Amino acid sequence: MPDGPLDGNAVVLAAAKASVSGERLPDLVDRAQDRLATRRERYEHRYECVHEDDDGAVFLVEEGHWADLGAELALERREWTALRRVHGEHLKQLGGSLDRRAEFETALDVREVVVIGCE
Repeated sequence: MPDGPLDGNAVVLAAAKASVSGERLPDLVDRAQDRLATRRERYEHRYECVHEDDDGAVFLVEEGHWADLGAELALERREWTALRRVHGEHLKQLGGSLDRRAEFETALDVREVVVIGCE
């Protein structure tokens, strides 16, 4: 996870709020990234990409997306909820650095976010 697309502060903040240990969360992030990386092209065609850079792309997806992905990965609710929180925190922090925080926080009221790293 050290070279992944997710902001380290987002992972730390999500771990503090999640009922998943700080040691376990990076492993979950890696598992999710492995799955998401195989689907990046599908996301590019299906979802709105709100930001892309050398590290990865940020997509807005429908509510319930993380629950579905969690089921595919055989994760417990608290695990996929922690992943959803990490990706959401990443978007909020990105919004702050791009001066788009209000826009991104509003988007999170009705959608979920998925961050997929570059291969």
